[in-house]
Amino acid sequence: MTRVDLDAGKSPQQLLGERAKRLQDALELKQPDRVPLNMAASYLLAEYGGITHQELQDNATKAQEILERFALEFEPDTLMGLFNSPRPSLALGDRMTKWPGAQLPASGSFQFDEHEFMKGEDYDAFLRDPGDWSIRTYLPRAFKELEGLQYLPPLGMFAFGHYNLGNLPMLAAPPVAAAVQALNKAIQAALQDGAGIGESTARLAALGFPPTPLAGSLTEAPFDFMSDTLRGMRGIMLDMLRRPDKLLAAERVVLDFQLEFAINFSKATGLKAAFIPLHRGSDGFMSLPQFEKFYWPQLKEMMVRLVNNGITPICFYEGVWDQRLTYLTELPRGKTVGWFQSSDIFKVKEVVGDTMCIMGGMKNSLLQSGTVEQVRALTKQVCEVVGKGGGFIMCTGVGEMEGSNLELVRAWVDATREFGVY
Repeated sequence: MTRVDLDAGKSPQQLLGERAKRLQDALELKQPDRVPLNMAASYLLAEYGGITHQELQDNATKAQEILERFALEFEPDTLMGLFNSPRPSLALGDRMTKWPGAQLPASGSFQFDEHEFMKGEDYDAFLRDPGDWSIRTYLPRAFKELEGLQYLPPLGMFAFGHYNLGNLPMLAAPPVAAAVQALNKAIQAALQDGAGIGESTARLAALGFPPTPLAGSLTEAPFDFMSDTLRGMRGIMLDMLRRPDKLLAAERVVLDFQLEFAINFSKATGLKAAFIPLHRGSDGFMSLPQFEKFYWPQLKEMMVRLVNNGITPICFYEGVWDQRLTYLTELPRGKTVGWFQSSDIFKVKEVVGDTMCIMGGMKNSLLQSGTVEQVRALTKQVCEVVGKGGGFIMCTGVGEMEGSNLELVRAWVDATREFGVY
């Protein structure tokens, strides 16, 4: 099938403007000139460039060269490479992640290794002073190189002013000093990574590709925050039954400080999005009564307050949300984005198509093991049904295209151009 070339003869500056407007129109529930395409390539770039996953994450120059070559070949409206870096995690001895070339083979893929870093009996200390508990108890458990922070005095002692200066020698104790040095190393790595992201964004813009709409702060539904890095799935499920009041109180705490963080982040950077990956609210994780008590009210409040502060929540509805779609209609119209992994995308359009911009549509499994005919047929159906009237961004269901067949990826891109014109 011959590619439909809709951008022939246009300069990078013209393409940048048109693509940015196309994405913004979709985000605002408007109908752009055609369905915008977002490609979350990630580890597919290693396969495309003939290198290992480790080299993709460790060789920034090579990774950028492959990303640009991929962008110019497939010409999406926006695209993403690897979504995170191992350097700060490795500097701190992060016990919750595994990386290619470190804890995994060079060809391995990033893994989140869940642990119960917060015990059930920690709720009282967490609720009494979450900052103190996080620094003196949680960080030493979650990061090997920060174990020395457990020897710090209670952080409230710093409010003792002059009288607390006698405790300063405690900060020079070898375990504490080692933790501070590790933190500095991680900070320098994060600064280097941030500078690299800025350079990559500028280079892609010079080629005509705007930044991903996901650029902004990272927050979580309060239930997920308590589950992902603190209680773990087993712990949080028991908490709903054994200590529901304390769980709800903790969700209130993390809701408020996450919002403060996201709002301040937006003011400092000028970025007007907040990415919210949702992990434990989907069909099958909890009953609807539990969802209505422990998950949805807190998430809804977070999103509404973000919107009221001029920030667009972009939620990744991981798993299947078919039983929960009607709740999403309570959100402010045209102010949020829903990226759907495995929900029935046509039902999503039917229920929330007038409420939010929809992202997704292409099954990752189909790009891995389908046929050209199947890819084209699904793309055509999604463009015509989900894309109808605008408010839709074509994307894979997961922000990772690892293992995709490049022939099928080309068929998907070409079909989106062919069938996505309004």
